[in-house]
Amino acid sequence: MLTDWLLVLVGGLIGAPTRYLTGVAVKSRVHSPFPFGTLTANAAACLLLGFLSEAFLRGRLGTHPALLLATGFCGALSTWSTFSYEVFTLTSTRRVALSGLYLTVTVLLGSALSFAGAGIASALW
Repeated sequence: MLTDWLLVLVGGLIGAPTRYLTGVAVKSRVHSPFPFGTLTANAAACLLLGFLSEAFLRGRLGTHPALLLATGFCGALSTWSTFSYEVFTLTSTRRVALSGLYLTVTVLLGSALSFAGAGIASALW
């Protein structure tokens, strides 16, 4: 049990700064009110989580690596709270269309990338 907890912690310790640095890197290149940084981090997490989930279901990824990578790393790389805050902020600043676009793109792209990641893993095994 302690090992499981530590694996999730280590994954999160790597995933959280990765999310932050992804956002910083994207914002430095793309100057827009659209939250491309969060979208990029969430999209990457969805793709990777889809891949890892399929690998786990096919027995190619053990419980400990799944805890480290899927639960810890992907859990910290993706961010529902920041996404929700950005939707709220865009709406509150009367950028309702942009907020709706962000909401729609995030949900559809995230879902599609999760399936794509699973498809990639499935093709490999």
